[in-house]
Amino acid sequence: MANGLTHFDKEGNAVMVDVSDKSVTYRTALATGYISVGPEIMTCVTEGNVKKGDVLGVARVAGIMGVKKTSELIPMCHPLPIQKCSIDYELDHEKNRIHVFCTVKTEGKTGVEMEALTGVQVTLLTIYDMCKAIDKHMVMSEIHLVEKTGGKSGDFRFGDET
Repeated sequence: MANGLTHFDKEGNAVMVDVSDKSVTYRTALATGYISVGPEIMTCVTEGNVKKGDVLGVARVAGIMGVKKTSELIPMCHPLPIQKCSIDYELDHEKNRIHVFCTVKTEGKTGVEMEALTGVQVTLLTIYDMCKAIDKHMVMSEIHLVEKTGGKSGDFRFGDET
């Protein structure tokens, strides 16, 4: 294992981690991110006046689809049986931004952090795609893992000191 990273063999070649000896455990992950939009987009999204349709509804479905397709997008991710996925929103009208949360749950041999992060990013990209005709000045930011539970490495919460 090069540099202590598990996705590399002793020669430094990229490999999929062998999880065959790991135990199946209950695992969760929560990821988040923002998209900053202009006041016109915020009004259109809130009032349901975007020509392409229900922005948050379509973005929610896209985010869930992204979670389910993560192993097809990220080369070293294992396909996982997703048992629960939710996409939630908080609308910040003062700052004109949409806060996205993606929660993923499974019982498996590896965690669902990448799935939660992919769910957030695909949701944000879908919001961008559906609103870009109104204004392309949108910025996706602060995409990160908030917390994860289960697995050999234990629980993690963003901001906690290790």
